[in-house]
Amino acid sequence: MTTTILPPLRRFIPLTAVASAVLALSACGSGGSHSFNFDEASLALAKQQVAASQIGLPTSGATVTSTETPTAASGAQPPASVRANISIAPVDPGAPAIKMGLLLPKEWNGKVVMVGGGGYNGVMPSLYTYPAAPASQGAYPLLNQGYAVFGSDSGHQAGAAGSRDGSFGTNDEAVANFSGAALKKVSDVADVLVTRFYGKKPDKRYFMGGSTGGREALAVAQKWPSDWDGVVAWYPAWNAASLDLQFGRISRAFAQPGAYPSLGQRKLLRQAALEKCDALDGVQDGVVSNVAACNSQFDPATATLNGQPLRCAGGASQEGCLSDAMISALKTYNSEIRFSAPLGSGETQYPGFNVWGSELGEEGSSPLQPTVNLLAMNTTAPASPAPLTAPYWAVFWDQWVRYFVTRDANFDALSLDPQNPGAWTDRINQLTKLQDINSTDLSAFNKRGGKLLMAHGTADVLVSTRATAQYWQRLEQTMGASAVKSFARYYEVPGYGHAASTAFNANWDSLKALDQWVTAGTAPGAQVVSDTAGVPGRTRPLCEYPTWPRYKGSGDVNLADSYSCQAN
Repeated sequence: MTTTILPPLRRFIPLTAVASAVLALSACGSGGSHSFNFDEASLALAKQQVAASQIGLPTSGATVTSTETPTAASGAQPPASVRANISIAPVDPGAPAIKMGLLLPKEWNGKVVMVGGGGYNGVMPSLYTYPAAPASQGAYPLLNQGYAVFGSDSGHQAGAAGSRDGSFGTNDEAVANFSGAALKKVSDVADVLVTRFYGKKPDKRYFMGGSTGGREALAVAQKWPSDWDGVVAWYPAWNAASLDLQFGRISRAFAQPGAYPSLGQRKLLRQAALEKCDALDGVQDGVVSNVAACNSQFDPATATLNGQPLRCAGGASQEGCLSDAMISALKTYNSEIRFSAPLGSGETQYPGFNVWGSELGEEGSSPLQPTVNLLAMNTTAPASPAPLTAPYWAVFWDQWVRYFVTRDANFDALSLDPQNPGAWTDRINQLTKLQDINSTDLSAFNKRGGKLLMAHGTADVLVSTRATAQYWQRLEQTMGASAVKSFARYYEVPGYGHAASTAFNANWDSLKALDQWVTAGTAPGAQVVSDTAGVPGRTRPLCEYPTWPRYKGSGDVNLADSYSCQAN
């Protein structure tokens, strides 16, 4: 589970290298009428410490290890700012530290944004942008608007596998940090340093993230509601351990002989689904918007493409069609996993994915294609141990079983049955209590005036859109639909996959919508989402769940005004 695509790498100038020049510069304003000397504050930031007593969960304190002036290697330069690199020391001397970054603009708007991570984290998220940020805002949408920004690796440093590296799972403190504890520790450290730097506390605190970062967004609203004024959760992996078990079920299905389809066969499947389902929303535009109808009407076993059966003759394996083994595995992907008993978190199932019509990975010329393929089924079948060329979810399952569950690097993850884990049942139940962020009582967050925006692409095959819909439904059941409507919204984006898509790559100014709701009390009205890949520049209405955009029958098919939000 990844987050937004990172902007180009930046280079930084150590502040100590320009200290004498900086001291000669004049003071500047920040935070409206509040003024301070940015250059002196930047110099004072270096080597600052935050005591353990100032952090709400146990640590051994935090230290600013270095400060830098962000600059761009090429292109537009970022607004004047200073970055602090910070280390939060663990309680367990054998646990890794939490590495965090804090970006402080010269012209501060008085607000802060924490950005979430992705996958198993272990790498520093971009502090410049946020999921699905409008391309029109350039490479620095957060700095350009004056936000102080911070984020972290959640308490471990990944190796070559990056966000798929779960080897930290052998340490209890590292697991607790990844599961949510790091969020509180990092935000408390940031609050202390921001207040020292500007001489005033932040006026508003926002959290923005996707995938694991979306889970983190929901976690802060559930666990530390008084700390946050608003959160945006894109494609949130909120029930992460339950999702891991579904990953295991799917991995075992595609690891069967002949079950893993090639890039070409996956393209045929998507083309057949589009042939059947694309026009169900009133227009053929390369996007399945009426997903529920497609799920009920499309069957790869009986589907045709250009008049020819999608299924291979006799179900045998050959190129240009799908074998019975492939169709069986794909149907597993599309269906829920039901657990033999409720998990420690109380979860009883994890839903299937909207496989039909979604991008599972194929050959293509789009610059987004490699990312789409990586986050879907990649290029080789699941195996044990899982190579990095295997599907993202297969590597995730392999790492979770070997390091979180069994803590045996040589364990065969494909031998563990996620529905009947046997001797590992108790350990899995412990992990679900940590990793499934599934409380649906957000009354404390609502009472303090917090606002929540959730969004998910219907073509996500890494975190199920159906799971996010289930969370929303539970939220309404727990709190009541009218109460939820007073502080939260959930939108689904047809055609959008996990963080990237060549069919409909979503852009939406969620931060503006959130900020206006929090600061001005202006609830989101009709929202519009734009595409940067399938048909660059086209727009659609961003429909509130459970509605979807249907073409009105006339008007420009590439303009949102030509569509209305409709429920089945």
